[in-house]
Amino acid sequence: MAMLEEFRKFAIKGNVVDLAVGVIIGGAFGRIVDSLVQDVIMPPIGKLFGGLDFASYYIPLNHQAYGLPLAEAKKAGAVLAYGNFLTILLNFLILAFVIFQMVRLMNRLRNSFHHPDEDKPAVPPAPPEDILLLREIRDSLKK
Repeated sequence: MAMLEEFRKFAIKGNVVDLAVGVIIGGAFGRIVDSLVQDVIMPPIGKLFGGLDFASYYIPLNHQAYGLPLAEAKKAGAVLAYGNFLTILLNFLILAFVIFQMVRLMNRLRNSFHHPDEDKPAVPPAPPEDILLLREIRDSLKK
């Protein structure tokens, strides 16, 4: 029963809920970027490189015919599917750039709400009167 109570406290903490929301939104955002790369960016690049689907570019490693679709070439043996890798790499770079821009924007917003008075160190309180008196006694004994 104690473990169940401990788990409930853990699951209700704000950080766990924030993390769950972030993972869900991140997954959905990843699919949006994937669609952007596969459906919007890569077709013109594929057209530029000969009109083929760029993700289906490969180098046959098992003496397959070179013009086969990627799925059939994989059935016939090993292939080096560099087009698919480059598509996924482009997905990652776009996603990383967008996340970088979001973090940069959040930092700017956070700094715009930052007040300059918060940077000033707090003035230490004056020492108590008994400490001042002891210092005076010490100083007079030194003389």
